[in-house]
Amino acid sequence: MTKPRIDTAVVIGSGFGGLAIAARLQAAGVAVTLFEKREKIGGRAYQLEDSGYTFDMGPSLITAPHVIDSIFRAGGRRLGDFVDLVPLDPYYRIYFHDGTHLDYVGDPERMKAQMRRFSSRDADAYDRFMEAIRPIFDSVIGDRLGSRPFDSLGTMMRFLPQMARLGAYIPVTRFVNRFFEDFRHRFIFSFHPLFVGGNPFATPAIYLMIPFLEREGGVWFAKGGMYSVVEALGRHFEDLGGEIRTGAEVDRILVEDGRAVGVRSGDETIRTDVVISNGDPGHTYGTLLETSARKRWSDKKLKRTDWSMSCVLLYIGTRRQYPQLEHHTLILSERYRELLRDIFGKKILPDDFSMYLHAPTRTDPGMAPPGCESMYVLIPVANQASGLDWGDIKEGFADRVIDFLEAWGLDDLRAQMDVLHIFTPDDFETEMNATLGNAFAIEPRFTQTAWFRPHNRSEDVDGLYLVGAGTHPGAGVPGVLMSAETTYGCIAHDHGLPDQWDWDEPGRVALGELQPSS
Repeated sequence: MTKPRIDTAVVIGSGFGGLAIAARLQAAGVAVTLFEKREKIGGRAYQLEDSGYTFDMGPSLITAPHVIDSIFRAGGRRLGDFVDLVPLDPYYRIYFHDGTHLDYVGDPERMKAQMRRFSSRDADAYDRFMEAIRPIFDSVIGDRLGSRPFDSLGTMMRFLPQMARLGAYIPVTRFVNRFFEDFRHRFIFSFHPLFVGGNPFATPAIYLMIPFLEREGGVWFAKGGMYSVVEALGRHFEDLGGEIRTGAEVDRILVEDGRAVGVRSGDETIRTDVVISNGDPGHTYGTLLETSARKRWSDKKLKRTDWSMSCVLLYIGTRRQYPQLEHHTLILSERYRELLRDIFGKKILPDDFSMYLHAPTRTDPGMAPPGCESMYVLIPVANQASGLDWGDIKEGFADRVIDFLEAWGLDDLRAQMDVLHIFTPDDFETEMNATLGNAFAIEPRFTQTAWFRPHNRSEDVDGLYLVGAGTHPGAGVPGVLMSAETTYGCIAHDHGLPDQWDWDEPGRVALGELQPSS
């Protein structure tokens, strides 16, 4: 049977997922128009500039740069044609409540030497732990399960025995605690699900491929900020002939006879062969589609869905620098499980908090005026199911955070501030159409992983596809970019487009491997 050829596509949303799928389709000869609600492209990877300070508003690091490179390679270019990557060392500095700290690094011997200060037994278990999670990494990255659609129950059923053999179905913390006894080591090898919106005490251990991915491929930063990768993807897409429309919110996906046939943006109607949504799946299904077009993703099912936690972010520019901060610094509360239970389960605002600081000026001084510091402080909080009125409490909450940081060691932080912007769950909801103000789309529980997530090929509407954090495989920059591979593969299968699975087997990436094309 001849597959129906497509000539045009509309992509809704210009986050990493939307940009990646737009570039892949344009490279395959499909004329793509990308619609973005906000004034600039980027989605959660937006940029804020104020008084000479530059802030990445979302993702702050790159793992698996070969996956990003593959998007450019599909169009005959290389990532290095557009972006200079800088390897980070350490990946993170982690401060614990008792004043101790660890530098989380990729080198096994350096890692074990630090661990030995607190537990020789744990240091000796490091290699066994990495060997235990290697098969998870090999399955998700090496065998590309993260880049294959899980859109049939049979696919999921075939995967479950493999998941059982790997022990990848049990919660991350339970898996990690089998190897380590010291609370520091239990944290540093279990916290990564928080980077994709998951509670480590509920997220399945399939997500433990992240620390192995970091060790094997490194952690990187793009000179000029992560937004330079957004700009590079946008330029690459436009160089291929694609069209970007910013300040153009799509308010309806048009469906005729069960098939997506176009979109409406304001007073304009655009007909197209396929529609790809990089929007939050709650917004895509709950707002952009008529109720009559949905069977599986009904309002009732969307309401039952567990959405990820949210975040409060403070974007701070200071007239002095704070050398105790690494490029990425975590400052932790004494409570771990209980704090996460407050955020994910009780959905309350606790009196304590743990936080993640991104100080890119440690690597790229050009992101602030000379001698100054550009940083953001990220604090996980409950999503809008909490009922909290952030319009009323955000200033007081920010004051609490600044007071804490000054007491912790960032002397005169408030007096040194040139710039302060506060971003809350309200902003995730209004700026990004994120259901309940979530920061990472759907929470990665076992029952919301793979087949259980909204599929890359819509179950409800023919010709509609999803990409980004809310579909398979999930959130985080590598996950979102792999979702674009998966979604492209679905469209290619349905419409006879060329294969683009061309990136090399993963491993530690040398800068020379990402060099500009000749």
